Parts: sequence; structure tokens; C-alpha cells
Amino acid sequence: MKNRVDLTVNDIKQYYYCPRIVYFNHIMPVDKKPTYKMEHGQVMEDEIIRLETRRKFKKYNLDEGERLFCLWMASEKIGLSGKLDMLIMSSHGYFPVDFKYSTGPPQKNHHYQLGGYALLVEEKFGVEVNQGFVYLIPQKDIAVFSLTETLKSDILSTLDEIRTMIKKEQMPQAVRLKNKCRDCEFRNYCGDVL
Repeated sequence: MKNRVDLTVNDIKQYYYCPRIVYFNHIMPVDKKPTYKMEHGQVMEDEIIRLETRRKFKKYNLDEGERLFCLWMASEKIGLSGKLDMLIMSSHGYFPVDFKYSTGPPQKNHHYQLGGYALLVEEKFGVEVNQGFVYLIPQKDIAVFSLTETLKSDILSTLDEIRTMIKKEQMPQAVRLKNKCRDCEFRNYCGDVL
């Protein structure tokens, strides 16, 4: 589809966190300053990759597997792309792993981000992906997520919603939880922030 807006897995994550982030990234690109979490998370990610190459798979409840790091994938079919932090390929299945620098538990946006990666892995490798992991860097802990067909279908619908918002250039409603705005890179541009 030539007129289709291509999106990233990060767009899915941001849309479920605050759709205005996607709006600003696509409709009104502005100078933005990376947050502390973004900068520190990247440094920690590099360290996690170094450590992961030496670890066993027990933390993921697997007895064997192979890891691929920083895997770039793109789907012309659904107009989605993204760079997955790690993919575990084992005889038990294929498992996307996303590294997060977050002190709290993973949220809905992280679940949907993993689902987006699952769609890309399925297309690239011709496999079914039913489970993924979020590696919480500060806690050195793993959160397990089920990646159902219902979730994947919701993600495809979300891609349509995002594309409609972009085509109409319509600013979405502000999020209700204003604490999300505290560390937002677009805080200075969003008129509803206190």
C-alpha cells in the first residue's frame, strides 16, 4: 500500500502510554530532549547485552536456545518495523525479549510492544510466537507475557487507529494520569500539562 503510513513498534508502545507522543513524533516533530531514563537505559542495555551472552537460559524457564541481539525487522505487509533487543530461539519456540529501565512493573504499553515484535518475528521466521519477556534492568528480573491472537489482532487495529490519527492530523485527548507527563520529552509542547 503506497499511501499507508509506516509505523514502528515504538509507536505502538508510545500510543498506549500516551497517544500524543505519537502525534508529536509524526505530525508536529519538535526538538526534544532525551529523558534521564532514556539515556541511562541505553547505557544499561549495552551492559545487559554483554552479560546476556554469558548467561544460561534458566531465568527464562528454558533449558537451551540461541540469542540474537539488536534484531532489526520490517514488515511490508503490515507496515511495521522495529529493533528488538533480543530474540531467543529454542526448540520450545521463539521469544522476543525487551530490555526496560523501569523501577515499576511492566505496563500495558510494554505488553503491546512485545506483541508488535511478535508479529514481526512471526513474519520473518515463519513461526508462531506465544510468549515474550520484559527484562527489568534495575531489578534484574523477568516479566513473562502471553502473546495471544487476540492481542495481535488488537495491535493490528491499533495500527489502523494510529494511521487514522496521523492522516487526520488530529491531536488525541490528554492522558488522565498526569504523572506520566512529569518525565515526558514533549512536556513543553503539550498544552494540558500542569
